[in-house]
Amino acid sequence: MSPLVKRKRERITIPNRYILLILSIVCVVLMILSFSTNILSTPLNTMSGYVLVPFQKGLNAVGTSLIDRAQNLKTLEEVTNENEELKKQIEDLTRDNTLLQQDKYELTKLRELYELDAEYEQYDKIGARIIARDSGNWYSDFIIDKGTNDGISVDCNVIAGSGLVGRVTDVGPNYAKVISIISDNSNTSGMTLSTGDNLIVTGSLKLMDIGVIEYSQLADPDDQVGVGDKVVTSNISDKYLQGILIGYIDSINTDSNNLTKSGTLIPVVDFRHLEEVLVITELKNVPSVYGD
Repeated sequence: MSPLVKRKRERITIPNRYILLILSIVCVVLMILSFSTNILSTPLNTMSGYVLVPFQKGLNAVGTSLIDRAQNLKTLEEVTNENEELKKQIEDLTRDNTLLQQDKYELTKLRELYELDAEYEQYDKIGARIIARDSGNWYSDFIIDKGTNDGISVDCNVIAGSGLVGRVTDVGPNYAKVISIISDNSNTSGMTLSTGDNLIVTGSLKLMDIGVIEYSQLADPDDQVGVGDKVVTSNISDKYLQGILIGYIDSINTDSNNLTKSGTLIPVVDFRHLEEVLVITELKNVPSVYGD
């Protein structure tokens, strides 16, 4: 092997103590330069400007984002809680409003019954609530929650709204069945209030769909009865007390015999929306001769 190759393979080694001594001297020199001059500050500031400042900006951006997210989450939670509270308040207000509307409706009905009670103050009456009715759109037959225990008997007159509803046809200790004057099998003796002429009011559920019922056998030779005249229960009725308002004349037609008239009348009671009624506990004390 040539001496040149052998020389290349030889390594120069420096003892560790010399390396430590050199590094210590360098450190001391750098410290002296750092405290006594600004020769190193500029390069370090430049390096920090390129390395530390962007890193710091990144940390600030991340921190700000986390803070904003936490604030948004807190705000969202507050808004959610407020929304739930508002929903509860709306539910409470809706319920209270519904109760107030019900109270107002019931008060209106009770006021109507009170006024009706005052209008027929000559009769003893008791209030009752309707608890059942036959199928259909009209209260033609229904059951009330009062009976013999409350002084009600068969043929007691029933009133509501502004006048006559019907009469009791069946009664138990704590209930009574009522047939109204609009029922198909109902006939009521009536008379025109202006002239006292008698007529027969006949129920008709079919005609009630247009808001009227029939009357017939009106004797009015002098043509004194006109549209809009009041019709009340007749003094010759064997089941109805005299003078209870039934309705108003809606149309007048002369019958083929040219002696009597017939037509339609509008009942004063709203037979589609009945809830409470007044039952007159007095009966008409006359023999029952003619069907009513």
